[in-house]
Amino acid sequence: MLAALADPARLRIVDALAIGDLAPSEIQETLGLSSSLLAHHLGILERAELVERSRSEADRRRTYVRLAPHARALVGGSTFAAPRRIVFVCSANSARSQLAAALWQRESSIPVASAGTRPAEAIASGAFDTAARHGLDLPPRTPQAFDGAADGDWIITVCDAAHEDLDGDDTAHWSIPDPVRIGTAAAFDDAYDELASRIRAILPSLTTA
Repeated sequence: MLAALADPARLRIVDALAIGDLAPSEIQETLGLSSSLLAHHLGILERAELVERSRSEADRRRTYVRLAPHARALVGGSTFAAPRRIVFVCSANSARSQLAAALWQRESSIPVASAGTRPAEAIASGAFDTAARHGLDLPPRTPQAFDGAADGDWIITVCDAAHEDLDGDDTAHWSIPDPVRIGTAAAFDDAYDELASRIRAILPSLTTA
């Protein structure tokens, strides 16, 4: 792992993934790497088990690259000014974004909200069930439509469809499978665990004046 991180280009890739997942084309645009050079560096990072790939649930032609869970602690160090507010966005605002907002509120004093690009009529019952299993307070809010960001907001999309709907107008993207589509308690627990891990990883990077 350390050998893989010793290359400046690979370290830049890992730094770019510190707060969220990116499609290879987004990494190319961010870092100015050719497609062949990016493929070479991603291959080395994958073999070192520092990054993983997943296919978009919305556009199956698209893939996302993310830091492996155990790698998040290895690549800390970047700091960001704390946003005025965090807004978690998924497509329906019925599970992932609601759980993320509740988790964030429990862990941080930074204000938080959630919304959906295509909001459902109600929060999924599975989201309430997994919140109860984990001792998380999940208020019975009506899903809200995402109506844009205010100055100082961080928009974090927690589903592929929302990220692709916003076409890059989010601050970070977390590619988390839709537990409502799968429908099992395990799927909701997996989404909860991934959200909790991501939130714990990013909070130390946020600094206040």
